[in-house]
Amino acid sequence: MCGIAGWIDRDRDLRDEAATVRAMTDTMVARGPDAGDVWLSEHAALGHRRLAVIDVEGGAQPMEARDADGRVLAVITYSGEVYNFRELRAELVALGHRFRTSSDTEAVLRAHLQWGEDAVRRLNGMFAYAVWDVPRQELLLVRDRLGVKPLYWTAGERRLLFGSEPKAVLANPLFAAETDAEGLAELLAVPSAPTPGRTAFRGLRTVRPGHLVRFGPQGASERAYWALESRPHTDTPAATAARVRELLTDTVRRQLVSDVPLGLLLSGGLDSSTLTALAATGSGGKPATFSVDFPPDEQPERLGDWNRDSDAPYIRELTDRLPVVHTPVTVTGDELLAHRGIGLRARDLPGWGEPDVSLHLLFRGVRRHVTVALSGEVADEVFGGYPYFHHEGPLDAFPWLRGRPSPASLLRPDVAARVRPEEYAAQRFGEALAEVPHLAGESGRERRARQISYLALTRWLPALLDRKDRMSMAASLEVRVPFADHRLVEYLWNVPWSLKNRGGVPKALLRQAVGDLLPPRVLHRPKSGYPASSAPGYGAALRDLAEDLVHRDGPLFELVDRDVVKRHLAEGTPLPGPRAAPHPTGGLDHLLAVDRWLRDHRVRVR
Repeated sequence: MCGIAGWIDRDRDLRDEAATVRAMTDTMVARGPDAGDVWLSEHAALGHRRLAVIDVEGGAQPMEARDADGRVLAVITYSGEVYNFRELRAELVALGHRFRTSSDTEAVLRAHLQWGEDAVRRLNGMFAYAVWDVPRQELLLVRDRLGVKPLYWTAGERRLLFGSEPKAVLANPLFAAETDAEGLAELLAVPSAPTPGRTAFRGLRTVRPGHLVRFGPQGASERAYWALESRPHTDTPAATAARVRELLTDTVRRQLVSDVPLGLLLSGGLDSSTLTALAATGSGGKPATFSVDFPPDEQPERLGDWNRDSDAPYIRELTDRLPVVHTPVTVTGDELLAHRGIGLRARDLPGWGEPDVSLHLLFRGVRRHVTVALSGEVADEVFGGYPYFHHEGPLDAFPWLRGRPSPASLLRPDVAARVRPEEYAAQRFGEALAEVPHLAGESGRERRARQISYLALTRWLPALLDRKDRMSMAASLEVRVPFADHRLVEYLWNVPWSLKNRGGVPKALLRQAVGDLLPPRVLHRPKSGYPASSAPGYGAALRDLAEDLVHRDGPLFELVDRDVVKRHLAEGTPLPGPRAAPHPTGGLDHLLAVDRWLRDHRVRVR
């Protein structure tokens, strides 16, 4: 995993801009602590920070491809992992390509020389990369199908900037940190249902999952190379479970490939336990596993719909059965306070508060032992594991946000009249629902389940993956997500809800597919959300900071209603937060982060 950055400019000689390109690139040292370099030409400059995982000695970037006469044909700066790179390499060798390294980066670069834009359709993995076509003087930006790896860009007619994180683009003096009504709506009205392609920074976009952006003499254009397609499912229940098992086994096998130490995140839930069992039975070794824990007097509590029993007994039952070496990582309230700013520093935007910090501290603990970890995210989206998949009632809003106030409810009336957060959220929901590729003749519960699945995969999942990427890469840890394998996602997209939820059992299909791998107690454990620390000192410290904040002037209260915040503090009621699940300190954390964001990033509100 790495950090990438770049600058295309048809009106200046970028060979004179090495300092700026290095500054853009070096904002992401945490993403790539092992090496960094830039490639400069008259109108294109690419930067790269490397976390060495495959071909540690030979995979340096940016990487050139030359013809027989030594002329540069293309240059790539690449972040991610392509898990089928060995098969891809063999195919390219058979077609006459010669390789200088054993890296997946060179396989991707050579694939683009051979097949152009269509090369991305052959890739199995998580990736975000840029390819500069030297003869055509064109840039191609590419992002993986589900958006596991981030990629930001901004462009005018003759200039484009890009980076793995906003901070890379912000480091270029040509881009100003600004927000506007739409940006504030994204930040405050739909913070856990981000609109594909949009950000809170004015003019800064993300390459949408499953899309590529081409920037040539005629400017920038974006198109999809992948999308979910609905078709009838004809496999029997037994064949469906067998196919799921086959895909998971192959995916885990592919994602265990690494030239550096690798482990797995293990919560004792169904998803992470499935990956651990497949890795332990297929690797021939004793995989390292890791979990988050809290001191005895700071253990998590049940929050809303989320079951929250202790992970430890389930982890112990699984690790007693499997040949693994398990290490719990304890996160204390004092550590949470000491590292409270990591969410904003890593995201360049207000985040989720304490859950961001505790996840980052877990990743820091894991990084002391391994460089790569496998995680169970995406299983709930593809198998229908979240509580909102099972709720009845109208589908008239993003289901994980329905009935919950958003941080936009804190806006001053005059600001809210311009931002129109409720209208914005309703419009974004309507657009998302209109995109669902329905199956002809599908109705009732099956139609509703497909709609919710689409919303979860395209609106909720990006927020979850963004958090995972930022908190892990801030610790220089690569986190892989096997359940995001596009073959598995495509297959499960068309499996009927009646099979996924057979007998009214959430994720019944996954339980059937891996039933022989797990102890019964682990196999049938209900969904348990990511834990929230109950450290009393954390919430008290936030309240003190908020009490001080409401008595100071600053940019926050040009947007937020000071009296509303004071009333919440006086009554001891939680402020509305950005997360789907309720959180005791989420709203306070978010409010304080918005204030710091406006100040530290010097964000101008237009």
